[in-house]
Amino acid sequence: MLDKSSEEDRVELISSEDRVWIDNEDPVEQRQKRQLSTTAIMIIGVDDQHSTKPRNVIMMISDGLGPASVSYARSYFQHLNQLPYDHQLPLDTIHVGQSRTRSSSTLVTDSAAGATAFSCGLKTYNGAVGVDPNGNPCSTVLEAAKIQHGMRTGLVATSRITHATPASFSAHIGDRDRENQIAVQQIGNNPLGRTVDLMFGGGYCHFLPKGTKKSCRKDDRDLLKEAQEKHGWNTVFYNNRTAFDNGTIELPALALFADDHMDFEIDRNPTSQPSLTEMADKALKLLSGSDEGFFLMIEGSRIDMAAHSNDPVGHLHDILEYQNTVALVKDFVDQNPDTVMISTSDHETGGLSLARQVSTAYPKYLWYPDVVAKASRSTASLANMIHDKSRPLDDNFIIETILKQGLGITDITTKELQYLKTTTSKKKLTKYLADMLSIRAQLGWATHGHSGVDVNLYAYGLHSDELRGSHENIYIGDFISRMLDLNLTEATQTLNK
Repeated sequence: MLDKSSEEDRVELISSEDRVWIDNEDPVEQRQKRQLSTTAIMIIGVDDQHSTKPRNVIMMISDGLGPASVSYARSYFQHLNQLPYDHQLPLDTIHVGQSRTRSSSTLVTDSAAGATAFSCGLKTYNGAVGVDPNGNPCSTVLEAAKIQHGMRTGLVATSRITHATPASFSAHIGDRDRENQIAVQQIGNNPLGRTVDLMFGGGYCHFLPKGTKKSCRKDDRDLLKEAQEKHGWNTVFYNNRTAFDNGTIELPALALFADDHMDFEIDRNPTSQPSLTEMADKALKLLSGSDEGFFLMIEGSRIDMAAHSNDPVGHLHDILEYQNTVALVKDFVDQNPDTVMISTSDHETGGLSLARQVSTAYPKYLWYPDVVAKASRSTASLANMIHDKSRPLDDNFIIETILKQGLGITDITTKELQYLKTTTSKKKLTKYLADMLSIRAQLGWATHGHSGVDVNLYAYGLHSDELRGSHENIYIGDFISRMLDLNLTEATQTLNK
């Protein structure tokens, strides 16, 4: 059974009176006006090149990745590989602007409201998955692409596939934590029927019947069986890397590789779980080749979760893996010029700063990549090792296995050793280990939650220049809708019949 009290999953529910709009106008009406306005602009005075619209749209979401984290990973990569200061990572080459992230209920969004801004093109309250501020279902760009144009559609994530971001493209529910119900909708049990052709990620516990090993459902529904027998899924498997690599995968395809979230990249066992890049590569090969084109959402989910713990190791390596995936998608766009890719974050997490005040003296202007380079495990995995070890704990286990081998720390203090030996909470251990490493690297964190800063916006391919500048996050949903000739108003009416 999953621990649903983990920091990254916990949502403070917003009462109906607090689900305020940005102004007094209905957000759905706002979206209609924006779409009419941008359509009129496109009709007037466009040349032949700009009258051609993309056939494929790839929406990449780097959950929790703020501007400081982009700089962090770049500087680390340059230092580790002895590269010049102006060496660029894949995202740097396609930076076009910023996305402004507030939700309808607060200046600091959560992932559900942030993703719904992309998927439905409207602001909603924190915790809302594919619904407007009044709790009414809003059709997503993924759903409209399928029901209006017959396009192939896919979701790839390193979180549970029922988690806030992928759910916001494929389900409609007022509370993101109701993941068992989200899973029911995702397989096709909703008014629009099955609209997703491919789902790769974690979270198979939400699809297995109660009593099955690793299930977290409270009923006897076997959603994997229902997916095949009632909703036409052709390929369904879980916890099977061999089938992913060597089996015949036929759309619609559902493949899940962990009962909970997939592992952080630095902890990932490649024999049991594919990387984000590998899942994205397989998804692109399966979805491409259709005359109708495709819509694919790819999320680097665990960037955010490491930042919730202020873990500089897990955060870093998931960012670098996301950069690898961006490089893969850029290559796909080069080979398929009728494609546009967008990459942005739903919000920033952690309030990272690349400097830290570590004493009362005036600080030196530096941070230490070498400290992070010595770490080989996420602090969450090391905390699990401490938690699962029989008590009393041996000093050598903490000093050698956890700190020296796991984090590369050799200057432990008596106070630190005592805390690690006597603390039993995995959450507290995770955060303490993260702070031990961060303070030595002189990396600062402002929060274990999200922040309200603008996040970077990236785009590449056909019409990507239209995203240049600073935009509200809902503009990205508008852009996708416009590029694919979607009518989200009509699709929403169909959804709510």
